[in-house]
Amino acid sequence: MAKTIQVRVDDQLKDSADELFSSLGLDTSTAVRMFLIASIETRGIPFSVMHGVDRDSAIRKAIAYRKNCGEFISAEQSLDNMLTAIQVGIEREI
Repeated sequence: MAKTIQVRVDDQLKDSADELFSSLGLDTSTAVRMFLIASIETRGIPFSVMHGVDRDSAIRKAIAYRKNCGEFISAEQSLDNMLTAIQVGIEREI
């Protein structure tokens, strides 16, 4: 037997969600079922839930940094940094 879940959201949120899920080949009911299944599989919320995180501000800062000729490390540099950190850790244990 199937049960029904009713959630009240404003029209704009519902329309935006419907449009997004439709672009992914889903309807909103299927997307909600996917969220519930993922929650059960991960035994929690399947994404980060945090207080005081201003993602828009962080994105704006990163864009401003880049526009001011700031450079981000490449994936290769990041991997090199991780390998160096691992090597330093190994050397400290010896």
